[in-house]
Amino acid sequence: MKTGLGRKSFLALTLACTMLATACGKSESGTSAAEAGGDAIKVGILHSLSGTMAISEDTVKNSTQMAIDEINAAGGVLGKKIAAVTEDGASDPAIFAQKANKLISDDGVATVFGGWTSASRKAMLPVFEKTQNLLWYPVQFEGNECSPNIMYSGAQPNQQTLPAYDWAKEKGYKNFFLVGSDYVYPRTANLIVKKHLEKDGLKLAGEEYQPLGGTEFSGVIGKIKAAKPDIIFNTLNGDSNVAFFKQMAAAGLTPKVIPVMSFSIGEQEAQAMGPALVEGSYAAWNYFQTLDGEANAKFINAYKAKFGEDKVLTDPMVHGYVDVYVWKAAVEKAGSADPAKVRAAAVTLDAVDTPLGKVNFVKNNSLVQTAYIGEADPKGQFKILWTSKGAIQPEPYDPLAFPGKTCSIG
Repeated sequence: MKTGLGRKSFLALTLACTMLATACGKSESGTSAAEAGGDAIKVGILHSLSGTMAISEDTVKNSTQMAIDEINAAGGVLGKKIAAVTEDGASDPAIFAQKANKLISDDGVATVFGGWTSASRKAMLPVFEKTQNLLWYPVQFEGNECSPNIMYSGAQPNQQTLPAYDWAKEKGYKNFFLVGSDYVYPRTANLIVKKHLEKDGLKLAGEEYQPLGGTEFSGVIGKIKAAKPDIIFNTLNGDSNVAFFKQMAAAGLTPKVIPVMSFSIGEQEAQAMGPALVEGSYAAWNYFQTLDGEANAKFINAYKAKFGEDKVLTDPMVHGYVDVYVWKAAVEKAGSADPAKVRAAAVTLDAVDTPLGKVNFVKNNSLVQTAYIGEADPKGQFKILWTSKGAIQPEPYDPLAFPGKTCSIG
């Protein structure tokens, strides 16, 4: 006979603490390692707080810290405070690897929350595998990876890229132009799209890449004009999106002229770029701020109360927030902050309500979650046009792009 809290109760209880913790009035600065004192569990927060990716990552750091503050206000984990050690990855994969090693080897953190680009994640992966620590990675990615030392809460390709492709196909788009930043995520995501275009007998109008942070798109736009695609799939990251959309508009190619489906533009990026630039364009995510639900309303209210009423919420911010609560629930189920025990517990927790809807991790260390397609409105929010039929089981390896590959984590 079971005693104490069940699997679902652990995570449900921790998420339910949100409004209570907000009312407790934690300071804006959050709980640092120094503030928490010696009797605390140290965790790392590792995001780009400078460089081209800061436009997206800084607020993921904020939402991660907010979850830590809420948990501490509600009593902590295993009777201890959580002490956050925050580092800047500076939009540089090599620095991410260095800072991850520092957090684990020098600071002694029990786990790390962070990363955005796949280049940064892949740079950190050997560090986590060598030290047998655990990274909670909150951003959509290209799949084709399966590590026991990473919890992949961001979307796998079958939870973002392929639902967007299927939606575009159903809308009658037959001629696709692929634009991306030149690193592993855009190239691999586009490889998957090309395999499906080939299978479905659709056309690749063109494929162009720019360095991460690149701002010169005149050549790319000239090729887009010549190719006359039905739709652009945009896997640019960081502030390259600002330059791309501005130069497209200057060339008369607004989203109303050529539809654009973006995979790294959310509410925050739309606000920073200027909502008029992206109005009418599409985005594929597993969360939009406009989602209904009590859990989302509480999350939005808590974040705005802490960081300002003018702030907006994005998919990676919510994943970063949920990751901390899942970690807490797994630590409590395991009775330990040991990374291997936490990972084993995390993949056995039942699905519970979160701002994303019902989610849970499964044995491949990835999150079961719902996919959405949204259209940017004049205020930089997204009107939800399409929702998947229930939560989607994550598949790290697309069968067309990576036949025969499977994910098995013992």
